[in-house]
Amino acid sequence: MASNRVKSGVNVGEKRVLSKIDMKTKKEIIENYRCGMRVTDLAKEYNKAQSTISTILKQKAAIKAANVARRVAMLTKQRPQVLEEMEKLLLVWLNEKQLAGYTVSEAVIREKAKTIHGNLCQKYPSSSGESHEFKASREWFERFCKKNCTHNIVRHGEAASSDTAAAAAEAFAKDFAKFVEAEGYVPQQVFNCDQTGLFWKKMPKRTYITQEEMAMPGHKPMKDRLTLLLCANASGDLKIKPLVVYQYENPRAFKQHNVNKTRLPVMWKANTKGLVTRSLFLEWLHEAFVPAAREYLSDNHLPERCLLLMDNALAHPPSLIDLMDNEYDFIEVKFLPPNTTPLLQPMDQQIISIFKKLYTKGLFTRCFNVTEDTSLTLREFWKNHFNIVHCLSLIDKAWEDVTYWTLNSAWKKLWPECVAERDFEGFEPSVVDEIVSMSNSMGLEVDSDDIEELVKDHDEELTADELVALQNEQHKVLTEEQSLGEEDESFRKVLMRRKRHVTLERHLVTVGPPAKLIKKNQETSDSEITEDEIFEVEEITRDKTPEGE
Repeated sequence: MASNRVKSGVNVGEKRVLSKIDMKTKKEIIENYRCGMRVTDLAKEYNKAQSTISTILKQKAAIKAANVARRVAMLTKQRPQVLEEMEKLLLVWLNEKQLAGYTVSEAVIREKAKTIHGNLCQKYPSSSGESHEFKASREWFERFCKKNCTHNIVRHGEAASSDTAAAAAEAFAKDFAKFVEAEGYVPQQVFNCDQTGLFWKKMPKRTYITQEEMAMPGHKPMKDRLTLLLCANASGDLKIKPLVVYQYENPRAFKQHNVNKTRLPVMWKANTKGLVTRSLFLEWLHEAFVPAAREYLSDNHLPERCLLLMDNALAHPPSLIDLMDNEYDFIEVKFLPPNTTPLLQPMDQQIISIFKKLYTKGLFTRCFNVTEDTSLTLREFWKNHFNIVHCLSLIDKAWEDVTYWTLNSAWKKLWPECVAERDFEGFEPSVVDEIVSMSNSMGLEVDSDDIEELVKDHDEELTADELVALQNEQHKVLTEEQSLGEEDESFRKVLMRRKRHVTLERHLVTVGPPAKLIKKNQETSDSEITEDEIFEVEEITRDKTPEGE
């Protein structure tokens, strides 16, 4: 007689789908078993046969020791460790691209995979005779995408050519011109913002300073990298305070110089990645952009409405409008189509490039003045005295020196009607020539090509070593990263704090500040009012406010 027994973990009448268990799930099973779950319970929990669970538990030593890419299901002797490491670093690189708003193609990913693999093979030559041949084939790419659930990838055969991007850019430019005309926007009311990386302590590769740094053991170029968010209007007469995101909230130089972060010429924020996140962007929007735009529109007797143009990056998603408080409904947000950023984005049309050249000019000017006016050598100043505080000063000066003509002309491809007639040729070469002249006077062998290369290096592809450094930093904060819900909660607090300040300001304009607050301000100048104090002042002023207001 046939047996009616049913294997534990499979429901009666249900056909079990055969599927491989990835390594992450296997490690979860082993951990749950260690915590006291029985094999029968594990079989039910994961809908697997008891024999499958038992097999996993027998292999627990090898599984726990495995360090593989996401969703890898099997451990095989044929898969080299360098391939596993390459895929993990490729995921780090891909994540960085997506955070910056890029849609990368299959061809680009496969080429980057080969580059990383080659770098790793050079750095860690095999001693076991493993073959280092890696072709980044189409089959490998399909497996990589499947097990890592990658997205924002333009595959072979899809519309991603330069001709398609150019056609999309041309269509958007026409629609944009019609839109601003229909809405009645003038150049003073239209803004563009974009983020960029800056290696703030970097010289051209051929200089002896850079050669010595690269030869030093433990050299970590990622430590000298920060992210900048720049924003200005189309007329070029309003620059918003830049957002600077660094890896450290309180660098040692801040303590040495007694820096008050609220008085910096930039909005200073930090996270371990040194990247602009959504919550940081929203803080900048509400603490820097909104007050500056409102004051500017009022001073110039313009309607209180403006248009903010951005690319579609994870830091500023299309759902941004839904998160904004009604207090700021005067801002209209428009996003550039995918893959058109290099063609249309005003900040990418030489603004960021010129800013970086001006920063480099300021950097070399400071080096030149130190070597001329003090007993310090260039090597001593660069190694022991130039720090992030000096960098912020140079950023402020470079942003200030970007002319309104440069800011206005950057809209020529997207909105040519707003650009004043003027010849802009000749500006950049003069800056580059000044840098080269100062460099040569300090004994540095630098030419104009070196400066151009240096500016491009700020946005260069991360090397395998830099990807490893970034991966290590991300791993340290993996358990500390906020979930999406926690980030939304953080943003709501930002909105509430700003709204309370606005409410307080309106009360104080109407009835004047209470004596208690005046006394506190006299005792603690330049200190911020706490939320409890705001609530207390609101209670005091509410009793004094005339009815009907």
